[in-house]
Amino acid sequence: MYDEALRLFEKETLYIAGPECFYTNGYTLWNAMRLQAEYYGFRVVMPSDNPLDLTHEDLRKNADEIFRNCARCMNESTAILVDLEAFRGSEPDGGSIFELGMAYARGLRCYGFTRDKRSIVWKQQGVSLQDGAVRDAGGRVLPYPDLPFSPAIFGSCKILEGSFQDCLGLLALDIEQENKDRVLRPSVPVREELPPLRNQRPAVYLAGPARYDQDAEAEYAGWKRLCREYGFDAITPLNPARGEPEAAGENLYQRAARQFYRLQRHVRDCDIVLADLNDFRGFEPSTDVSFECGMGFQLGKKLFGYMGDTRIMKERIPNYGSQREYRDECGRNAENFDYPINLMFSSSMPIFKAASLEEALAQMAAAL
Repeated sequence: MYDEALRLFEKETLYIAGPECFYTNGYTLWNAMRLQAEYYGFRVVMPSDNPLDLTHEDLRKNADEIFRNCARCMNESTAILVDLEAFRGSEPDGGSIFELGMAYARGLRCYGFTRDKRSIVWKQQGVSLQDGAVRDAGGRVLPYPDLPFSPAIFGSCKILEGSFQDCLGLLALDIEQENKDRVLRPSVPVREELPPLRNQRPAVYLAGPARYDQDAEAEYAGWKRLCREYGFDAITPLNPARGEPEAAGENLYQRAARQFYRLQRHVRDCDIVLADLNDFRGFEPSTDVSFECGMGFQLGKKLFGYMGDTRIMKERIPNYGSQREYRDECGRNAENFDYPINLMFSSSMPIFKAASLEEALAQMAAAL
């Protein structure tokens, strides 16, 4: 490539997100991605760049240092490229989607890549048709069955079916086109952002997969009453959002965009995110929830999480033990930081052991 073409991308700094660090020889793959990006002329920042002190006897402090470094790298970036491959279930790695939420909150260019862009109904194991509805193995109506990923992922980034290199090429093409458009179409209207919402009482956004339940309306009504008893106003994923466009004549992509608009607006308008981090599909939380946590962190919201099982990951996720680096059946290692879930969550918020939202609310109220 010519020097002038390379200079077209020199102002762009890429953050490469994905679970490769958990794979056997994953860092070799990560570095190969980096070299491809640098060949195009991009600058790359990666969580493994800076020297870290990981000698703490308290393993949680090692995890916290990695998290702080990830946050620093994110704040240097202008674009994120996310590996959306299925991870410990049919959904992507929750930590990577947390990072996608951070990137979206900062206004970065957001891109994702996957080898399988088929809808969830094809990828989720154990689904069946019952009473005219597609249900998962537990009998719940399958959420967003016609989409390849959750509304948070689908709405926040461009998703390419292909490799990292294909995704990188799309990013480069978009930047080229933007440079041409500055001459050909200089007057592009900018969407006006709504002013911040001033809440009279602390507003808690209830981030969790209950939004997919058939009785979600009734469930959330009860939870709103509970929140008021503890001195909070509750915002749920089903609440209409400020500035939400009308819903007339929508197709499935427009419905997903509306759901995404709603969730990101609620995160902006709340004071606190209370996240249900229980396993959703496999050993990962809901990707909508992961995104909302990352976005909330980047926007400076108070974050709290809760799980029914808070055993540390190497005990919670089946693996071959210490002799094989706590790797699972596919060779992915369970994080060994004495935390119950990926460090992006564990290092950014207190995580309560709670079997219900009420138990989590009580602990959150006591912590504030």
